[in-house]
Amino acid sequence: MKISVGIGYDVHRLVECRPLILGGVEVPFELGLLGHSDGDVLTHAVIDAVIGALGKGDIGGFFPDSDPAYRGKSGEELCVEMWERLGEDAFVILNLDATIIAQDPKLAPYIKEMRENLAHWLGVNATRVNVKAKTHEGIGTLGRKEGIAAIAVVLVESKK
Repeated sequence: MKISVGIGYDVHRLVECRPLILGGVEVPFELGLLGHSDGDVLTHAVIDAVIGALGKGDIGGFFPDSDPAYRGKSGEELCVEMWERLGEDAFVILNLDATIIAQDPKLAPYIKEMRENLAHWLGVNATRVNVKAKTHEGIGTLGRKEGIAAIAVVLVESKK
């Protein structure tokens, strides 16, 4: 068995007329994330980390934004397809730690549901998944509320 670490990152611009989806949770807010799929930066960062831990490239290679098949897809749908393509019996997630960077809105009331969604989609106990939110202290594009980013680190164990 082999243990590997993967790091994922995603960022999207905040825009009007889109829902704000993070970890599969629709967070009440006047702006949402612009993206080819649902713009869920948390789930996208997690997917990127898993793909990276297995040495299989990145989320853009799996789900290119030039492919109309992925337009509007939810983070859950992308997780399911990732599992199918990677072979869910080939590895197990030992630990996932993710950080959402958002000046607004306050995300604390939604973190538990985000954790539970990710755990369910990844087939692990929620105790192996940690999600937290940080502001950007008013600095740069994230601090000016122009976008939201997420970083994820995952520890996986290959079964083969």
